Amino acid sequence: MQQLQGLRAFVTVAREGSVSRAAERLHLTQPAVSLKLKQLQEDIGLKLFLRKPQGLDLTADGQALLPVAERALAGLAAFEQSARALHSTVRGRLRIGTIVDPEFIRLGAFLNRLVARAPQLETELHQGMSGSVLEQVRNGDLDVGFFLSPPGTGPGKAAPELAHRELARFEYHVIAPAGWAGRVNDTRWESLAALPWIVTPEDSVHNRLLNDVLSPLGVEPNGVAQVDQEACMLDLVRAGVGLSLARDALAIAERQERGLVVVEGVRLPCALSFVWHRDHSGEPMFLEALEALAGVWDLSET
Repeated sequence: MQQLQGLRAFVTVAREGSVSRAAERLHLTQPAVSLKLKQLQEDIGLKLFLRKPQGLDLTADGQALLPVAERALAGLAAFEQSARALHSTVRGRLRIGTIVDPEFIRLGAFLNRLVARAPQLETELHQGMSGSVLEQVRNGDLDVGFFLSPPGTGPGKAAPELAHRELARFEYHVIAPAGWAGRVNDTRWESLAALPWIVTPEDSVHNRLLNDVLSPLGVEPNGVAQVDQEACMLDLVRAGVGLSLARDALAIAERQERGLVVVEGVRLPCALSFVWHRDHSGEPMFLEALEALAGVWDLSET
């Protein structure tokens, strides 16, 4: 510390050409500045200044050491700035519940922005179904998560203690195996429900969406197979097992690439949301997550 004070005195006197002016800049007395210079010169065994009528001039050794001293002080300033920045850096582990495929929820872009904003923040990903992610955020096993539900509902009555931010709206289509166009001519839900279906567990958004539309009609889908992953559902539809729901982009792609049938005029609106517990809304870790989301999704109207 003593040598650093001596370096500051040396550099300031060299710039000002005067001990008195350097003392003013350093908010020290002239004797204090002179003492620091004397101690520095004794420590390194070199004379740094020549006294002249108009002030102090650097010796040849002083001229050689001045740029080195300036770099040393600049490095110290950068060190102190970095240390101060770390005091305000968000730290901790954010446990994130993910659903469906990473591309759809823009997971890579979200994590990239989050790491850039909070490099000391660790992330832990847990893949699951929409309903199970919601329950784990609710009971504290996850900090945040992605969730699917009808537009404008979010967690709704199921978890009023959770806050949410709606990210995007889209639609689910009913898809059928190739060659089934004649079997799905009758698009009434009662008729569609009687056909073979690939169903999902209760935690799945597919199950909730179908239940919302079929329960008021007093019917259930004719389930012939149950799966818990979207990729498996598509494989079974391609294999001719039965009907399923598919996100609009997937449904169109499957029709174009594999000839699957998209049932005309039957659509179920859905929304992708980000959920967290209301008790944590003001905490830095959650604020950083929301700011990162805002950089990935257009949240200006939410």
